[in-house]
Amino acid sequence: MRALRTRTTCHATAVTTAMIALFAAQQRAAAQSTPTATVGAREFAAVRPVLAGTRALETVAYLDRFVRWPGNPGFDSSIAHVAARLAAAGYVNQATAKATDRLTYRVERYPMSVPAWEPLAATVRISESHPLTGMSGAELARAVELSLASSMGLNPVLSFASNRNMLATNSFSTPTEGVTAELVRVTAVTAAALDAALNAANVAGKIVMADGRIGQLFTEAVVKRGALGVMAYSMPAYTQPEKNIHSIQFSSIPYDSARKSWGVLLSFNARRELLEALTRGAVRLHVQTRSHFVSPATELAIVAEVRGSEAPDERFVYSAHVQEPGANDDASGVGALAEMARTLAELTKSGQVDPKRTITMLWGQEIRVTDRYLKQDSVRLRGVRWGISLDMVGEDTEKTGGTFLIEKMPDPSAIWTRGEDKHSEWGGRPMTEEQMKPHYFNDFLLARCLDQARATGWVVKTNPFEGGSDHTAFLNNGKPGVLFWHFTDQFYHTDSDRIEMVSPTTLQNVGISALVSGLVLASANGATARAIVDELQRAAIARLETETALSKEAIAKGADQAAERHIVEVWGKWYVDALRTAVDIEVGGSRAQTTAAIDSAVKAVESRTRELVRSITGE
Repeated sequence: MRALRTRTTCHATAVTTAMIALFAAQQRAAAQSTPTATVGAREFAAVRPVLAGTRALETVAYLDRFVRWPGNPGFDSSIAHVAARLAAAGYVNQATAKATDRLTYRVERYPMSVPAWEPLAATVRISESHPLTGMSGAELARAVELSLASSMGLNPVLSFASNRNMLATNSFSTPTEGVTAELVRVTAVTAAALDAALNAANVAGKIVMADGRIGQLFTEAVVKRGALGVMAYSMPAYTQPEKNIHSIQFSSIPYDSARKSWGVLLSFNARRELLEALTRGAVRLHVQTRSHFVSPATELAIVAEVRGSEAPDERFVYSAHVQEPGANDDASGVGALAEMARTLAELTKSGQVDPKRTITMLWGQEIRVTDRYLKQDSVRLRGVRWGISLDMVGEDTEKTGGTFLIEKMPDPSAIWTRGEDKHSEWGGRPMTEEQMKPHYFNDFLLARCLDQARATGWVVKTNPFEGGSDHTAFLNNGKPGVLFWHFTDQFYHTDSDRIEMVSPTTLQNVGISALVSGLVLASANGATARAIVDELQRAAIARLETETALSKEAIAKGADQAAERHIVEVWGKWYVDALRTAVDIEVGGSRAQTTAAIDSAVKAVESRTRELVRSITGE
C-alpha cells in the first residue's frame, strides 16, 4: 500500500502543480473583478483578492491520496491536515485558547461501535476457463492469450492499483496466497428469484457473481449459504458505464467477523470479461484481498470558529464531509472550506472584516458531524441561524458533465417541478405543501452566486430539494439549510473521481460565493437587511409571473384552471412567509425601518399574487 500511495501522491502533486500554473492568470483576473451587487459588494471586494482556488486544490490533492472512511488512517490523516492548515492560518487550539482569541478550533473524538476499515490491495484473475471448444481459430487464440495473461498476472480482470473502489467496504483479507474457486453466475430481478437461483446453484464454497446490490447478495450468498465471496455489478446509467468502462462505484457489505469474507464490485469491462469467459465454459477465479480493521476505532471531527464580536451566540454554520474516496466527493468541499477558513482568518486579523455573529466550520462524517453539532447543545442550537453544506463543489464541469447547483430548501418547485426547475438524476420525489420551508435563504444564496457569476462567467443553476447531504441535518433540526453541489457527474461515487476532475476555478467561485454569503449575514445592519428584503420581493414577483405564464400555458393545453390557480397562490404564500422570516437578518433584531420594509414587501407580493390569480381566471 505504501508504494501505491507514493505513486498516487506523486501523481496528485504533479497534477496540482500544473493546475496552479494553468489557472494563476484566471485567479488574478477574478481578484480584479469589480462587483456589481449592492448586497455583499464590500465583502466581495475583500474576499476576491484573498481566496485562492489553487490553495483549496492543495487540500483536495492531499485527501485524494486516501480511501477515507471514519476511523481509518486516511480519514484521520485528512483531519490532521485540515487542523494543521487551521493552525497555520492563526486558529488557536481551543484547549489552550485565551478568552480574547476569536479564532479557535478543536478536534473532537467519538468512540465508534464498529471497527474502522481500510482497503490495502486486491486482484481478481481468471485462473482457469475451459473447455475451449467450438471456437474459430482466432477466437481460440484470443481465449488462450487472455487466459495465459491473466494467470501470469499480466492482465488481471481487476486490480486495486487502478480500481480502488473494487473492494467492498467491510471486506476481510483472503489468505496471503489468495483463494481460487469456481465462479457462479446468478441472474435474478427479484428477492424471491434470487433466493431460488442461489438455492439451485449450490453456491457453498464458490464465488457468486450477480447484477444488483452487493450487500444483499453477500447476505444471501455468503451469510446464509456459505459462498466463499461475492462479485456484483451495479452502475447507474448516469455514470455512462459503456463509455467509462473501468469505473466502479463504491459500496459495502455487512461487517461479519465470523465469516471474514469479502465482496468485489465490478466495472462494466470486468463484468463483460467474466461473462465472455463463462460463455466458453466453467471459470475458476483467483482472488486476493487485503484490508485492515482498526479496533477500537475513533471518529474524528473538527469544529473551527471565528467568534462574533457582537452576537457570538448567533451562528452561520458551514459543513463539509471528509469520508468517501472521491476528489470531488467530498475532498473538494473539505478543500474549499479550509481555504474559506484561511481567508476568513486573514481578513479578520487584518480588520478588513469583523463578523458580528460567529462563523462556524465543521469537518467530519457526512450528516453525522452536522447533526451531532446541532443536537449536542440546545442553547447553541437556538443560536444557529443558517447552514450551508459544501459537497462536490470543485467539479471541472467540462470533464464531469456536472453543473453547479444550489439545492434549495423545500419550496413549491419540489411539489410542482416545471419550467426551468428540474430534479437532478440523483433523484427527488414530490413533496407536500406541509413540508415547505419558506425562507429568504434560497434566493439570498442564489443572488450571491449570480453576483460571482456575473464577474467570472461561472454557470449557476438550482434544483428542487432532494436531500441526502448535510443540509438535511440543518432542516431536520429546524434550521435553514442549503446544499452547494454539482450533478449530473458521470464519475459520481466512482474511482474515476480523482484530482484530474477538480477545477481550482470552480473551487474559487464556490468558496467566494459561500464565504461572502456568510459574511453578509453575520454582520448585516439595517441597510443590508432592507436591501435583502427588496431583492427577495423582486425575486418573488418574478417567480409569480413565471408561474402564472406556465399555468396559463397548461390551461391552454387542457389543465384544470383551479389547480393551476392554486399553484400560483401557494407560491405567493410561500414568498410572503419567506419575507416574514427576514426579521432575523439584522444584527440585534429588526429596527422599525426594517420591519416596515418587510411589511411593505409582504403587501406588494400579496397584491401581485391576487392580480396574477385573477389574470388566470379572467376576472
